[in-house]
Amino acid sequence: MAALDLHIDKIGKRYGETDVLHDVSLEAAPGEFVTLLGPSGCGKSTLLRIIAGLERADRGHIRAGGRGLDSVAPKDRDLAFVFQSYALYPHLNVHDNIAAPLVMRELSSLERLPVMGGLLPGAKERYRSIEERVRETSALLKLDTLLDRRPAALSGGQRQRVALGRAMVRKPKIFLMDEPLANLDAALRIHTRGEIARLHKEMGATTIFVTHDQAEAAAISDRVAVMFGGEIRQVASPAKLYRDPVDIDVARFLAQPFLNELAVPAPTGGGLMIGSNRIIIRDALGSAESGTLAFRPEHASLTGADQFGALPVHVGRIEHAGTDANVFVGTEAGAQFVVRISAERAQSLREGEKLGVAIDPEKAWFFATDSARRRHDHIRAA
Repeated sequence: MAALDLHIDKIGKRYGETDVLHDVSLEAAPGEFVTLLGPSGCGKSTLLRIIAGLERADRGHIRAGGRGLDSVAPKDRDLAFVFQSYALYPHLNVHDNIAAPLVMRELSSLERLPVMGGLLPGAKERYRSIEERVRETSALLKLDTLLDRRPAALSGGQRQRVALGRAMVRKPKIFLMDEPLANLDAALRIHTRGEIARLHKEMGATTIFVTHDQAEAAAISDRVAVMFGGEIRQVASPAKLYRDPVDIDVARFLAQPFLNELAVPAPTGGGLMIGSNRIIIRDALGSAESGTLAFRPEHASLTGADQFGALPVHVGRIEHAGTDANVFVGTEAGAQFVVRISAERAQSLREGEKLGVAIDPEKAWFFATDSARRRHDHIRAA
């Protein structure tokens, strides 16, 4: 199956007085797995439905494999949509749910009639072809022992695999998936996203995947497009997004549940003073803007209270999270931070204990207050 490239060019969408999408542009290479990541209401599902043809854009264009899709009916776009709600036929068993799109596309209304339909010229061969593809797809998804069951007799994970199978059986050139794992529990989500990654690798179809879960996006995507307020803020590989968020909104979203932020005055001579440590901003000499120093809990460490360069803090609440622990600390000025340490080390800490926080200067960022985009590179200790 040859995958198609997908081009989204300046798509705009308005509902009444509300702009839902603002000139959104995005490209996906043939066979690429691209995730639309963002909070609820940012427009990612609306964009997916416009790609599918289920909604019409007010402006802009969609192309796949060089073919314009703006005036093409959804059924003729050679793509498959996997919904969050599974959308299975409750009265059909697993076999017939998977077969349904093939039956509707490849058999005439007469050929679909029970008993008599199979006797029409050529119908037997088409039925045989459909049966082979259903069996092949169900085996790939490990559903071959469940073909006689109805959706009500399936677990959430099994129902999600049936929904995937119904999309896969047509062997579309593009897959669209709208939060397909949202209804699963945490353990099953992790397992199923691994299955989706495996299936994508085997099938090679271009995939656009929607989620609000940044860990999910990082685990299965070639690239991630981060959306806020109907706009794409940044498109990059998961590793690039983690290392180099383009603005503080992206940094906050990708650092869930915690991002440490410290308001700082304008740098002088390209440097910031954090405690007794002078911080140099690599490419910001001459900048005169105040802003925010941001860093993740895993990019700071607890030290002795009197260590040079450390920010004096006192220990507050400790949240244990398996092998790690999140330690909430505060400064005398009222600033609050979270530092991630080993659970073993956390056992020796006491509430109110005075310590220091040392920030890893190679893994923190400076965001200028009056700039929507990050203007400065990573920081380092002088």
